Amino acid sequence: MTAAALADETAAPVLSPMLQRLAAERATGALMRDRGTLYLADGKVVHAESPATPGIDVLLTRGGALRREGWWDAVAEAGAGQRVGRHLVDSGRVPGGALELCHLGALYDAAFFALAPTRTPARFRYGVAHWIGPVRPVPVDAVQRETLRRRELLDRIWPDAAVDTAPLTRTGRPSDAPVPVGRGRVLERVDGVRT
Repeated sequence: MTAAALADETAAPVLSPMLQRLAAERATGALMRDRGTLYLADGKVVHAESPATPGIDVLLTRGGALRREGWWDAVAEAGAGQRVGRHLVDSGRVPGGALELCHLGALYDAAFFALAPTRTPARFRYGVAHWIGPVRPVPVDAVQRETLRRRELLDRIWPDAAVDTAPLTRTGRPSDAPVPVGRGRVLERVDGVRT
């Protein structure tokens, strides 16, 4: 076997040929797909968002690293300059490590959905930048590897994809333990129709 053939066998599968091409050309802009958007700068993923995942604002504010008002103040003060992340750290509102952890969590979670298989073509808008600004650029290969790792993990846990979209129904069995208030509100909405 040739070295090129061996390299092809060991290379990670490509989830998005377009994303690979954009990384190779060191593109900057927004890759828009059915279930999310990946923002690139110089061919690296600098941010991702999906309606299926909480954003960095939710991770920072619900996790207690930042007050909600502090988030909106930072957006108002630094959003137009696409420097919200840097502003949060420089102003002392958020430690750099907390910002980076929340940013990477939001990025990988959103990328998981944005890179899901689809029949709709992706679109790329060159030059578009996200208002959060640079936090920690991630190579496209790392984003794809993490997405595949998560898919494989979920397939091992529960290989039936219908569980992701099937309407929820109650079991009728009583709970063994008290249900926290937030979870109780979610359970009250289970009606056999909602997914």
